[in-house]
Amino acid sequence: MPNEYVSSAKLKSLNEELDFLKTVRRKELAENLQRARALGDLSENAEYHAAREEQGHSEDRIREIESILRTAIIVKGHKKSDAVVIGSMVEVRKKGEKISKKIEIVGGEESDMAAGKVSFKSPLGECLLGQKVGAECTIKTPKGEVVYIIISVD
Repeated sequence: MPNEYVSSAKLKSLNEELDFLKTVRRKELAENLQRARALGDLSENAEYHAAREEQGHSEDRIREIESILRTAIIVKGHKKSDAVVIGSMVEVRKKGEKISKKIEIVGGEESDMAAGKVSFKSPLGECLLGQKVGAECTIKTPKGEVVYIIISVD
């Protein structure tokens, strides 16, 4: 599995989530399964099957977090660079528009477009990585190509 980039804050959040899932959530799910089993015939027990499915989702998330933590590279900010790197704050503007927006290039676990956090794995993130102020990045969208101009990199 390729490395995942995470901030110190996200690393703390992932560790807290993992601890919660392994301690509190596992116990809750085990109790739910025990209650559902007590209802009788498991082959036609919807509550039992729902509890098993929920348990499976929880265990999948535990494995996912553990995998991320094994390969995580902590981004502690970056050295001043004139090129876009993971952790950069980038001001971009769509070509032909006057309004620009600032986005932060982050790891996949932290991406949140509403908060201006763009994954380095996303089409926009991939396009911006390594680029400098003044560069144009073209990405393909369902509505056609969009060209972004890099205004600043912090």
